[in-house]
Amino acid sequence: MVVGVINTNGTMNQDDISDYVAANMKDPISRTSGVGDVQLFGSQYAMRIWMDPNKLNNFQLTPVDVISALKAQNAQVASGQLGGTPPVKGQQLNASIIAQTRLTNTEEFGNILLKVNQDGSQVRLRDVAKIELGGESYDVVAKFNGQPASGLGIKLATGANALDTANAIRAELAKMEPFFPSGMKIVYPYDTTPFVKISIHEVVKTLVEAIILVFLVMYLFLQNFRATLIPTIAVPVVLLGTFAVLAAFGFSINTLTMFGMVLAIGLLVDDAIVVVENVERVMAEEGLPPKEATRKSMGQIQGALVGIAMVLSAVFIPMAFFGGSTGAIYRQFSITIVSAMALSVLVALILTPALCATMLKPIQKGSHGATTGFFGWFNRMFDKSTHHYTDSVGNILRSTGRYLVLYLIIVVGMAWLFVRLPSSFLPTRTRVYS
Repeated sequence: MVVGVINTNGTMNQDDISDYVAANMKDPISRTSGVGDVQLFGSQYAMRIWMDPNKLNNFQLTPVDVISALKAQNAQVASGQLGGTPPVKGQQLNASIIAQTRLTNTEEFGNILLKVNQDGSQVRLRDVAKIELGGESYDVVAKFNGQPASGLGIKLATGANALDTANAIRAELAKMEPFFPSGMKIVYPYDTTPFVKISIHEVVKTLVEAIILVFLVMYLFLQNFRATLIPTIAVPVVLLGTFAVLAAFGFSINTLTMFGMVLAIGLLVDDAIVVVENVERVMAEEGLPPKEATRKSMGQIQGALVGIAMVLSAVFIPMAFFGGSTGAIYRQFSITIVSAMALSVLVALILTPALCATMLKPIQKGSHGATTGFFGWFNRMFDKSTHHYTDSVGNILRSTGRYLVLYLIIVVGMAWLFVRLPSSFLPTRTRVYS
């Protein structure tokens, strides 16, 4: 984040602005929570000493002599202590006394003694140099929209939240603004927080849309509101547990963790859907009540649920051990999706069976779903598609050699595309900063 300071009425030049920022703004901003480092943009005031080589030669002096005299006669020294040791009984104060020994203007700098000649005459700095108040450096020129400017480059502290830190900085600057000189104004040439806010908003919107779509698709296939409600209840329970895992690892809510949750939505409802669908199947085929059907169903599928979770975790866990910047980027994503899947299995083994036993209604033995209306039409179309799929799989199994060749062609094509497609570390994106 870069905080710019400009003057809109032309009463201050770059050095004036930089000097004000360094003296009045840099330290308070550096003490703001979440700020790691603060860099000043622009050149503040300093005492400029332009040495004349000819005069130095006449007085048999060198630049090193001048520098040594400056260090010796323009030093900050302590003059003593107030309440120094050993303390007297009841003393509660101890403070160092610092005398005003630093030089403050051109006249004082001009009086710096460089040399005493044999005849008693003295050579002072003003005799060999021109002294003036000017910019600390002339190599830096800071402008904003053609106006003289200065600013502060602010780096985030390790582990700090970018949005909270940016808000704290803005609040601190708002406290300073009433005391700014006339015409001074704060601008933000570089600020990534709007992009972060928009990204988080879009991911949250996608998360809500994913939950709604999952609910609608489940209702379309299960055709039972109670059965659809059970996997829907599992979603916020798993997400709540995932947030607890993120907090335990010290992660924040960012685009990577939220993307992991969006991806996990489709995976975590799978476990609950498998449980609900199998319980309904057992009730329809055997006519058992919900409680007994749930007990029998879990005996059939709990091993499969654990196996699915282990396979998916084996895919994503290695991403958490990547090194370098790649690991820093994907570690949070990996831990988010693995923790969501693990919690999904726990919910499917503990909470979902309990919900099935208490919320599902008994199904008449031999029932095969709706036969009229929209759901009846959907079931007929789905059954027809299932039969076509079954026939297609049977044809493939009867002609394995032909389809094995087709599979090898697909693999070769995939490998060719993998080699031919351009590669990069991250995709190029256009950000718009306010």
